[in-house]
Amino acid sequence: MRRTRERAAGAAVGAAGVEAPRRLYADPGLPDRIFRSVARGGGGLVLAVMLLVGGFLLYRAWQALSKAGWGFVTTEAWEPDAGNFGIAAVLTGTVLIALVAIAVAVPLAVGSALYISEYAPPRLRRTLVSVVDLMAAVPSVVYGLWGLFFFQSHVLGTARWIATYLGWIPLFTVDGADPTDPLATETVFTSSTFIAGVVVAMMVAPIACSVMREVFSQAPVGEREGAYALGATRWGMIRSVVLPFGKGGVIGGTMLGLGRALGETIAVYLIISPVFVIQPHLLQNGTSSVAALIALRFGEASEFGMSALMAAGLALFLMTLVVNFAASSIVARSRSGAASDS
Repeated sequence: MRRTRERAAGAAVGAAGVEAPRRLYADPGLPDRIFRSVARGGGGLVLAVMLLVGGFLLYRAWQALSKAGWGFVTTEAWEPDAGNFGIAAVLTGTVLIALVAIAVAVPLAVGSALYISEYAPPRLRRTLVSVVDLMAAVPSVVYGLWGLFFFQSHVLGTARWIATYLGWIPLFTVDGADPTDPLATETVFTSSTFIAGVVVAMMVAPIACSVMREVFSQAPVGEREGAYALGATRWGMIRSVVLPFGKGGVIGGTMLGLGRALGETIAVYLIISPVFVIQPHLLQNGTSSVAALIALRFGEASEFGMSALMAAGLALFLMTLVVNFAASSIVARSRSGAASDS
């Protein structure tokens, strides 16, 4: 009889333990629906903010766009009050500076991320992670001052060497100066797209490195050990496991850095003087960017000039959106390809 009572009590406790969650969540799918609603609300809020920003820029820029028309994209000069203005020159400068920054920053970021995640000892790894994160948090004006007062004077010899031995490439040609002449002035190499791009690369590399490092460190342990079991060296394991797994992270970090490079303002503003002429040569005095143009002319702009600056900001906004959407599609495609291969 006593055992029967204990069994009945245990069954009651078990039933109470089973029933407790049912009383807490009468509908088992309620937490999922709540989370889905919150996530959708957050995504919708982000899209709404983006649409509001784009609508505000379009509203403020309509006066200038209606007067300039398609000439706004093809005109090099910037004289809004005279009716002759466009972003052809500064848009070219923006793209060239961003491409130089990405060309310098991506190899540096990939190498740093692989060393931190695969080669560095644990103590050194923690230190390097902290240093990279601190570099990403340094204000852009600090990089701009470093580039203006230190880097620019120390890189002129490198720029002259590139122009001397690689001047047959159109991008590295220097107009109006002979780089092989020792008496040739070095001022032609200052305030160049190359210098501005390298300074922006120093700001882009820590951000891209942080993204790539996180992805590389999440490569499957089983596949790593399988590669070693098949006789692969460490570099062979990285080449066959880590890099294919982290391809989406490399692309995402690169595109994130490209978005940062396209919108960089202060560093470009400090290094390059605004010249509203399309100048495709990287080693000589370059053309400013769209963001630097807005920072330069914002304080002195008239009402119509302000509308023209808003139009330039709208163009930069649309360019950044295109880059981000292209990056998301490429990353999604690389993930789907990796999933199908596995």
